[in-house]
Amino acid sequence: MPHGQLVIGPPGSGKTTYCSGMLEFLTAIERKAVVINLDPANDILPYPCNINITDLIDLNEVMEKYKLGPNGGLMYCIEYLEKNIDWLFDKMEEFEDKIITIEEREIEKKRNELKKRNSDLPLHEQVPKGIYWIIDCPGQVELYTHHKSFRNIIKLFTDELYYNFTAINLIDSFYCSDLTIFVSVLITSLNMMLCLELPHINVLSKIDLIEQLGKLAFNLDFFTNVLDLEFLLDYLDTDWLTKRYKTLNKALCKLIEDHNLVAFQTLNIQDKESVYSLLKVIDKSNGYIYGAHGPGTTPSFTSIYSVADTGGMVFAYDQIGEIQEKYMNFDDHYFDNNDYDNDDDDNVEEQTVNDVDNEKKENSDSNSDVENKKGKNIDNNNNNKNIEDNKHE
Repeated sequence: MPHGQLVIGPPGSGKTTYCSGMLEFLTAIERKAVVINLDPANDILPYPCNINITDLIDLNEVMEKYKLGPNGGLMYCIEYLEKNIDWLFDKMEEFEDKIITIEEREIEKKRNELKKRNSDLPLHEQVPKGIYWIIDCPGQVELYTHHKSFRNIIKLFTDELYYNFTAINLIDSFYCSDLTIFVSVLITSLNMMLCLELPHINVLSKIDLIEQLGKLAFNLDFFTNVLDLEFLLDYLDTDWLTKRYKTLNKALCKLIEDHNLVAFQTLNIQDKESVYSLLKVIDKSNGYIYGAHGPGTTPSFTSIYSVADTGGMVFAYDQIGEIQEKYMNFDDHYFDNNDYDNDDDDNVEEQTVNDVDNEKKENSDSNSDVENKKGKNIDNNNNNKNIEDNKHE
């Protein structure tokens, strides 16, 4: 059963760069990967493209012939691809036949070598895994949220051909610097997750540039885990531009929290460790880590047990902490809300103690003044008495 990634996301999020970097990484770990370009507006491809939609239809010709804009032209191209989907399937089948034939020969060779030792291949190695597909998709979000052609193409892959795809939704990490845009990102990501009906992974790309436009309002884990959005609402209410939409913001945040689906992985495509961490999550979501098995077959115990052997467990909290320390200016600007509360309590307690001390000091000073006044009155009385005695004499 073939596996792969469906790379989606808004324009400028780094989809083409991701496909190039992921292909390079998969090739380095000896995984047979092929990239398909389904974006007719993508003229410059930094990766070797084996299947390109521009061989089927040209966007510029469509725009010129039917007097369409870029978005309308893209929709027409995807609709045309849906009607001529056999062209894409035939191209993919050609590559699969070549790769599977080569893998079957390798498996047969290993089996013959092991037979000489009175042993056989493990079950999870007896089925060729075939090609790992990476599909570079257009950057128009409405193709996934408001248009049916792309969803119909995906259903043909998953329901009829039994392809295991994971949708990789790339989001530029600089959106975290503007909380109003981040709310829109959350809503759009949730919409795509519900519409595509695929295993879905949201990724904050270009994480090494996350603070290029300034420091974030919250810690990185607030954005990756989409924590309590009440803090985000409190922040929006202080902005003169967004506080007028208080009711709308509250409704949107409640919708996101009620579904409780949106979360983000992080990625620096130039960092091998970052790419490998993301790939492990993807392989679990599309089932590649369990081995390649076609319809009607059952994964072996060995392949399932291998999932537990991941080379050491890394907790998400520790991983996010390392990323924040590596790519962000970590200083006194970042604290948990509990830290703020504790600091406030300490300040209140210290202020109370100081007030009591000052009050005691003031009382002590006032008592001293009273005693001094009493002493002066006594001295004056004694002086007056002496004057009277002198007069009598």
